[in-house]
Amino acid sequence: MSNIVFRHHWRRVKDVPLSWKTSRKVMQQKIAWRNGTRSMSSEAGESYDVIVVGGGHAGCEAATAAARMGATTLMLTHKIETIGEMSCNPSFGGIGKGHLVREIDALDGVCAKICDKAGIHFKILNRRKGPAVWGLRAQIDRDLYRKYMQEEILSTPNLTVKAAAVEDLIIGEKNQQQTDCSHGNADCHGVILADGSKLYSKSVVLTTGTFLRGCIHLGLEQRPAGRIGDEPAIGLAKTLEDAGFTVGRLKTGTPPRLDGQTIDYSKLQQNSPDDNPTPFSFLNKQVSIKPEDQVVCHLANTTSRVGEIIMNNRHLNIHIQQDSHGPRYCPSIESKIMRFGNKGHQIWLEPEGLNTNIVYMQGFSITLPAELQEQCVHSVPGLENATMTRPGYGVEYDFMDPRQVSPSLETKRIGNLFFAGQINGTTGYEEAAAQGIVAGINAALKASNKPAFTISRAEGYIGVLIDDLTTHGTTEPYRMFTSRAEFRLTLRPDNADLRLTSKGYNVGCVSNHRYKHTQYVDDKLSDGIDLLKSIHMTANKWQQSFHQLTCDVPITGSRPTHISAFELLQYNNVTVKLLSDVLPENKVLKDLAEDLQLVHRLQTAGLYDHLLAQQYQDIEEVKLEEELVLPTDIDYDRMRLSNEVKQRLAEVRPTTIGAAGRIQGVTPAAIVQLLNYVKRKQKLSGKDSILL
Repeated sequence: MSNIVFRHHWRRVKDVPLSWKTSRKVMQQKIAWRNGTRSMSSEAGESYDVIVVGGGHAGCEAATAAARMGATTLMLTHKIETIGEMSCNPSFGGIGKGHLVREIDALDGVCAKICDKAGIHFKILNRRKGPAVWGLRAQIDRDLYRKYMQEEILSTPNLTVKAAAVEDLIIGEKNQQQTDCSHGNADCHGVILADGSKLYSKSVVLTTGTFLRGCIHLGLEQRPAGRIGDEPAIGLAKTLEDAGFTVGRLKTGTPPRLDGQTIDYSKLQQNSPDDNPTPFSFLNKQVSIKPEDQVVCHLANTTSRVGEIIMNNRHLNIHIQQDSHGPRYCPSIESKIMRFGNKGHQIWLEPEGLNTNIVYMQGFSITLPAELQEQCVHSVPGLENATMTRPGYGVEYDFMDPRQVSPSLETKRIGNLFFAGQINGTTGYEEAAAQGIVAGINAALKASNKPAFTISRAEGYIGVLIDDLTTHGTTEPYRMFTSRAEFRLTLRPDNADLRLTSKGYNVGCVSNHRYKHTQYVDDKLSDGIDLLKSIHMTANKWQQSFHQLTCDVPITGSRPTHISAFELLQYNNVTVKLLSDVLPENKVLKDLAEDLQLVHRLQTAGLYDHLLAQQYQDIEEVKLEEELVLPTDIDYDRMRLSNEVKQRLAEVRPTTIGAAGRIQGVTPAAIVQLLNYVKRKQKLSGKDSILL
């Protein structure tokens, strides 16, 4: 019986009495299934709509997205017990990253809901700036996150999970009836497992993380591994290289773990969570943990002694001698010392869970030999007597040049094959999960012969992420920041559902429950805005009312005779609650002020309303450029362009004029020539529209 049928069977048998012999048999099957030890020989040749390789953050989102869309989906992972593992930092979100989590949730992804259940310290970062760039962030209990994610994965309809190593891909010629040549002359039809078994599918999503020819570094020691305790994917890496993919090498690292009971917190700066935690998921009004039960984090700083140890022992650190690139925006402590000098560098000490004493040293990734790592740790004030429970280490791994995938994340070289996560050169759980949900959606759509689902730069940070990767590529682990987005005022964390949920619902990846909830919120928000716009008073009358409440609101500039309550929200000290106090007789406004989540949306909308007209105009201009679609078979060598421009266009093969204009080295003059070339081709073919 398949795994998904078995899971439903297990759920039923828990509710009825079983004979001792029957219950023992079921238990043995469950244990065998959980350990991934069932024989695969009887299942050789079984077929699925979508196969997802990998059980990390990209794999979890890809598999659940495809399954939600009705595709029979198989997740293959090395170990079922490591599904949803937080391999590095025990946190989700942050500046830019929090936007991605909100957008994943808007598409009915799973990570936001699980963060709300497993979070132990919630805090909004970047509050000194406007809410458009606030960063929702949470410390996560590792064990709880893994537990809840596995429960989600193992109970998802249409999703089967197996513990097996993928060694190769089943590659065949493209179907002769297919006219789309944008994804090479071959198609992927499934995978080959390490034991030789073949599993067939209409689409395959690779979310291999750091496992492609992964190698761990600790001092001068190096050994093959995707992470501690897990074997690398050697055969699969060779398959991709033999298929002609351009392969690069990246590296990352993880810091030591400490026993929190051995830390002197009196020497450290305490960092408290928010009193009222903000959930990641739009479906949640509150998180699981009580505000008063949240844990605190602490801030430490390195000393000059740490730098001396690192600089004097560089010859014992193979990781920093590698030519591969590490993360620029989350560098190791060795990189910080060598790039920025031997000054005090911040270290955040973060608890890894409610039922453990283990503390994570955020910002202290290090790959020196273990005994030297201990010396560095003990040179930090407050950590003089700290016990290191596990040393830090580095990982070096293969990635594919992301310019080899289309905006749907399907590879250009092989059809039906999708890449998501660190295989595309990104770093971070959030970036991986964002790619995973897009790849999963498109793998399911491809299996049903439906058009691809894409998110543009004007629609979401997910669109910015994928466009940056597919247009520019990367030579170092890519991390999302709000500064990467052009339209930050419209791509806010508070409106991700209003931007993307309907779009996701239209392709089948969003549930009816979430869609109706979003419609309800949209209607309430519109009603709230209409109500506030309907309330008018003169500037003097407003100021008198505010003065009576001992609140000074300096209404400045050229103002009309009457000002609406909605317009007043652009002033930082004006809130919906203040407006309801000014107008206590307005019962509807008073009720509105009590809905805190809606109030936040209203205040944010009012704050930016006078700035959005220009941004909407800019967005429309970008959309026009994105609608100028380029032919998939365009021959750049026949165009009068410089060799550099020809080479860059041929490498990326942009799908639109807008994407071509964002390629580094492609000049405005080259874009004009490209437009003229397309128009000439259209004229010769008798087409009136510029859309090809």
